[in-house]
Amino acid sequence: MSFDGLFTYAITKELKNSLLNGKVTKIHQPYKYDLIFQIRSGGKNHRLFLSAHPSYARIHLTNEAYDNPSEPPMFCMLLRKHLEGGIIENIEQLDMERIIIFDIKSRNELGDITEKRLMIEIMGRHSNIILVDKEKDMILDSIKHLSPAVNRHRTVLPGHQYVLPPSQGKVNPFEADEETVLKKLDFNSGKLDKQLVEQFAGISPLFAKEALYRSGLVNRKTLPSTFLAMIAELKEENILPSIYYHDKKELFYMMRLTHIETSETKTFTTISELLDRYYYGKAERDRVKQQGNDLERFIINEKKKNEKKIKKLEATLDQAEKANQYQLFGELLTANLYSIKKGDKTAEVINYYDESGSTVIIPLDVQKSPSENAQKYFSKYQKAKNSVEVVQEQISIANDEIDYFERIIQQLESASPRDIEEIREELIEGGYLKPRQSRGTKKKKNIKPIIEQYVASDGTEILVGKNNKQNEYLTNKLAARDDLWFHTKDIPGSHVVIRSKSPSNETILEAANIAAYFSKARNSSSVPVDYTAIRHVKKPNGAKPGYVIYENQQTIFVTPDEDLVFRLRKG
Repeated sequence: MSFDGLFTYAITKELKNSLLNGKVTKIHQPYKYDLIFQIRSGGKNHRLFLSAHPSYARIHLTNEAYDNPSEPPMFCMLLRKHLEGGIIENIEQLDMERIIIFDIKSRNELGDITEKRLMIEIMGRHSNIILVDKEKDMILDSIKHLSPAVNRHRTVLPGHQYVLPPSQGKVNPFEADEETVLKKLDFNSGKLDKQLVEQFAGISPLFAKEALYRSGLVNRKTLPSTFLAMIAELKEENILPSIYYHDKKELFYMMRLTHIETSETKTFTTISELLDRYYYGKAERDRVKQQGNDLERFIINEKKKNEKKIKKLEATLDQAEKANQYQLFGELLTANLYSIKKGDKTAEVINYYDESGSTVIIPLDVQKSPSENAQKYFSKYQKAKNSVEVVQEQISIANDEIDYFERIIQQLESASPRDIEEIREELIEGGYLKPRQSRGTKKKKNIKPIIEQYVASDGTEILVGKNNKQNEYLTNKLAARDDLWFHTKDIPGSHVVIRSKSPSNETILEAANIAAYFSKARNSSSVPVDYTAIRHVKKPNGAKPGYVIYENQQTIFVTPDEDLVFRLRKG
């Protein structure tokens, strides 16, 4: 567990240093379990991200931009009523628990001073954000409600007393000395890392294993001193926020971990930067998966239908390709009418197209004359020939559909919740999906897609289309004729545009990297990316949304770098 009590201690200190005595200026609730507080403190504007997400609960400062709903949820409105304009008087961790308390003083509608407490409980699927009246210790509301039927120990509903989660009665490691550590550990029982977790508050298996590893030869002398030295590091803010890549997994911590064999380690200046980077895209992909699950199933099914259709059409094509044989039979019968009689079951004639002069046995309809048999084969030839053209056209259409659905599947992989709705609208407009029934709401028309913005290292603007609607708008309307356009070569991906006709080589490499990252080849190396001026990019008449052809391109090979994409993204 990375977000343990010690990690909570460290992030609390960081938030206190940045936000204490700050003023809450705005509050938004972009998603069901997530909040954004804009806070003015120390002459700067800060964005505080708070989440009670079952899988991605956390709290930290963020540079990420989030879309806000047109109508704020009820909990957001309540927070605005009680906390906007308020001053953060204190930020503290409750004991060594994963609970952070914000004491905020503000004025009510009558102008009287009121004190509220915002309780942020980071506890996995039980995480919550609770607004409490400090004087009455009464819950005003919470982002998740918990009835007595669910939890007998505590009820989390408006109007109820705020009750803390049950205490575990562990020792605070910041108050321990070597004697305390020795008393709490039984060196004869073994499993000392588990004992540390069970006896000391805020200690996770991650921290405990690191303490044992740093101790070297673990005994009554080395372990207590190493354990307390690590606690002292944290108390003195001697931290190293890092992401560790181990066995195809990622984990993070606020201090150096030496017991983990890593393929790569990334370090950060602050814990907030670490959390911003670690969770980049993770929670959003989870939301997209839930929101677009029906779309993904539909698109995959449609792709499979077209793949099956092609197999059937190819079988039909094999039959249709006998057309040349029918033509040959017709011509040979016509040339040998004099030697064939009505009632013959077969005709053995010389194939004059064969230089060796071989013979061909042609089946005949005994009810038809030789001339009628010849005409029958000519009719079969014409029918088969026409069938070949139709079947080949149907195969081409089915392949186009498969390419289209593959592009959408790729777009879903990197889509935001807003992108999902645009993809859904596109499928409705294309006749693939039925429009959703909506009551009392008018459909907004001619809304321009919001294009994701990036800033190159030299300050040049780079724009990215994340779905077909955005790609079409970016390439065909927004970009200037001399802007440079990028797309992965023969691979489904985003349209990327540099807002410059003569960008630096570094900017070209960065734009190509973004194009490769937002493509089906995201996890590949040496990805080919084509680029050309917008004036050389055209959409063919009748083509599917987002499909273009281009010329005069150059090709550059890049390996997608998520860190670079994250760094260049405009918050």
